[in-house]
Amino acid sequence: MKKILIIIKREYLSRVKKKSFIIMTVLGPLLMAALFIVPIYLANISDQERKIAVIDETGIFNHKFPSDNKVVFEDIYMSYEAACQKLDELGYDAVLYIPEQVINNPNIVKMTSRKEMGMLIVDKIESVIEQELEAHRLAISGIDKNILKEIKVDVKLNTFTLREGAEERSNSTISYVLGFIGGILIYMFIYLYGNQVMRGVIEEKTSRIVEVIVSSVKPFQLMMGKIIGVALVSITQFILWIALTAFLVIGFQQINPELFKYKKADKTIVENKGLTQNEMESHAENINLENSQTNQILKDISNIQIVNILVVFVLFFLFGYLLYASMFAAIGSIVDNEADTQQFLLPITVPLIIALISLNFVLNNPDGPVAFWLSMIPFTSPIMMVARVPFNPPVALWEVGLSLFFLIVTFLITTWLAAKIYRTGILMYGKKTSVRELFKWLKY
Repeated sequence: MKKILIIIKREYLSRVKKKSFIIMTVLGPLLMAALFIVPIYLANISDQERKIAVIDETGIFNHKFPSDNKVVFEDIYMSYEAACQKLDELGYDAVLYIPEQVINNPNIVKMTSRKEMGMLIVDKIESVIEQELEAHRLAISGIDKNILKEIKVDVKLNTFTLREGAEERSNSTISYVLGFIGGILIYMFIYLYGNQVMRGVIEEKTSRIVEVIVSSVKPFQLMMGKIIGVALVSITQFILWIALTAFLVIGFQQINPELFKYKKADKTIVENKGLTQNEMESHAENINLENSQTNQILKDISNIQIVNILVVFVLFFLFGYLLYASMFAAIGSIVDNEADTQQFLLPITVPLIIALISLNFVLNNPDGPVAFWLSMIPFTSPIMMVARVPFNPPVALWEVGLSLFFLIVTFLITTWLAAKIYRTGILMYGKKTSVRELFKWLKY
């Protein structure tokens, strides 16, 4: 045991002192924090104001395009060709041309600009044109648009699950996203750190250092020390990523608290030139609806059992990694260079690939038989169980325990078999190893 601890210490310290480890430990949280912060920041900062001239030959769209602090619409009265020629002189970024025939053919509207307009601006213009054309056609047909508005129904399904006789709010979309991200991360971590073990074994074998090491320790001790050492490195890096990401996000939130607040909308939010009181109130109501939906999503996220998810993630990652790392170490011991590993890597990575392919199906039916059995099979359970845990009601505790038990038992058996291969292969040089020969080594 003492020798294994020495090997673990050597593997751990040699890897955490590498520049690559330090760089990835710093870059990882920066990238993850950026995924949270950048979209919020970009959504709140004021872009350069865009001025768009509107030439409306129908008279329907006069003062119908609401301006804000990012886009200003101004109605002008000149020909489309003249406006395009004097675009810079007039101080506009674009000209929106709505011909008279738009009532019968909405697809002839066009916008000309010096630089390409953003997607949000285009969507905003299309939305206004659609609404006004719809209102115009309703008026021609003698249908009151307010009556039609009352008839239209926008359904937002509130989902609940029964837990201990009480209703508990659930959000399948959030659970799906968390499950998908968790499954992908498990796959990436197992493959990434498993490869590190394999490359480390190959390096020691090709440099003949292993010949000196095995004179002092048993091959099994060397293999376990290497596997556990890399496991501790991965856990250290994972904890640092979580801590640093949380620190960056919370720190940015404290520095810029206004960016994380959703303000209520009213008729003064936008510059509503020519809009009626009802139209201004309707616009404000739409913004408030969007904000309330966003706040509900944030509330649903806060109801997620994050601690339970993290505990399951760490346990299944740890033992899933140990299971696959033992096989990666065995592969590293039977080859002389990394190029020869492909024929042996495919069989052990197939279960991981099957789990990834099945991930979408399982997330859409987390309580189905396929999800259950893939969660019980040790070679796929690290991905599948982590993917299922975020859903409400949560996976039964006995399922998690049974799956973890199978995973640990399989890890012990696989490690015992891998050690037999490792013991023989680590001292084999210059010879291609066949699958048949591997089975012979298992009998030694």
